Amino acid sequence: MTLGSSSYDGLTSGGVMKREPVESSSLASVGYDAATAVLEIAFLAGGVYRYYQVPASVHRELMVADSLGNYFTQFIRPRYRFSRVDE
Repeated sequence: MTLGSSSYDGLTSGGVMKREPVESSSLASVGYDAATAVLEIAFLAGGVYRYYQVPASVHRELMVADSLGNYFTQFIRPRYRFSRVDE
């Protein structure tokens, strides 16, 4: 994928998600595209995954959680469809 100009909050026109680094023992960075309700998470152990139909409120709660890894495990992983992103 090639980087393009930003068309939404998180996805560029080339389909690449812009992520921001996070302080976590399991998550490396998090991106969110409000227009498509897609949450993208890169993990410190490797792998980048997209989670679909994630409400903006869930993204906001993740970003302010005391433990991002625990929030992800409890409220995101078991509830939303996902796919691995090849980078």
